[in-house]
Amino acid sequence: MRSFSGFALMALVYAGATVAADSAPAAAKPDLARGKQIASSVCVACHGADGVGTAPNPNLAGQDAYYIQRQLTAFKSGARPSPIMQGMAAGLSPEDMLAVGAYYSSQKPAQTAARDKALADRGQKIWRAGVKATAVPACAGCHGAAGRGMSAQFPAIAGQSPELLLGWLKAFASGERPSEIMRVVASKMNEADMKAVAEYASGLR
Repeated sequence: MRSFSGFALMALVYAGATVAADSAPAAAKPDLARGKQIASSVCVACHGADGVGTAPNPNLAGQDAYYIQRQLTAFKSGARPSPIMQGMAAGLSPEDMLAVGAYYSSQKPAQTAARDKALADRGQKIWRAGVKATAVPACAGCHGAAGRGMSAQFPAIAGQSPELLLGWLKAFASGERPSEIMRVVASKMNEADMKAVAEYASGLR
């Protein structure tokens, strides 16, 4: 258990440092009306006007506003590769990104349920306690017991589709999606454990 707590402490310290940095530039209060306008015109086809996306796109309702802003910034710059999202983010200013993030953050999260009970039960064990044999830390240490996230660094993932979550874990493990912390975690997981965690997280609320 020592390695688990050590990893969690490292993650939380890292989160504290990055959240301060990420939050610093956004001193002005987000314009929710502007965010709603962008969501209803630019984002609606994939993420819905209320932030509940159509598969395989992620749900954004209830997500941390600064996390959304960070991801849009990464899409716009190409740091997170996605031709579609780069095009969507191209015309958005940092203020626009934060506005749409704040708007979606204010929406009610998606209400979902796991589809495979046995798989979700296995995922729950990993979520709460990790996998000692392979030094995989508990997911709850960074994403919270209910999967609602803890900061812009550790986002809410509750209620996302299991297929989407599995794809993210694989992308983190391969390095296709950059994140040093998640690369370390996901690279220690086998596909069966990834599927179990994805199933369990999809039913969290």
